[in-house]
Amino acid sequence: MKKIAFLFGFLVAAEISSANVFAQGDPVAGQAKSAVCGSCHGADGNSPLALNPKLAGQGEAYLYKQLVEFKSGARQNATMAAMVMALNDDDMHDLAAYYSSQEVTLGGADPALVDLGRSLYRAGNKDLGVAACMACHSPDGLGNGPAGFPALGGQHAEYTLTQLKSFRSGIRNNDAAEMMRTTVQRLTDPELEALASYLAGLN
Repeated sequence: MKKIAFLFGFLVAAEISSANVFAQGDPVAGQAKSAVCGSCHGADGNSPLALNPKLAGQGEAYLYKQLVEFKSGARQNATMAAMVMALNDDDMHDLAAYYSSQEVTLGGADPALVDLGRSLYRAGNKDLGVAACMACHSPDGLGNGPAGFPALGGQHAEYTLTQLKSFRSGIRNNDAAEMMRTTVQRLTDPELEALASYLAGLN
């Protein structure tokens, strides 16, 4: 357990150190470049489609990382790969800056799933050795920008559930040191559904 805690602390410190030299984009320029993105993610980053993520309020460093990895193929998605193909580094920084400057809209959680979702998010599952989600993503779901951990509060439940299942199966594998894959690999479908629902209304 001490070894795991040390490794986790080392990874967080490395992420924070890396983020400290992160180049800042121009949100005004990003807004001007976001017209095409808005067709799927909403003009202000609040996607009207539940299977497309809300980008509003997401950490700038995290958004930039995802754009870079869609372009490189480190994160697989045919639609996004085509969308980012023509973007240069400045474009990706500017888009990340614009969407991170917007305010995310909250959804609502299924009341029947709130207790389980809250328990997993705030306390994890000690019997299975599953860490609390809020350790990385903060108690209010706003994430940890300096460490590059994404905001989760207000995200569409359908999108979140798809990503959690993708991490669990290994289809999505762009998480540093397999942190997400390790966290969710022992959770069941009902547990992931409860987490996704709870996060939709978290602020």
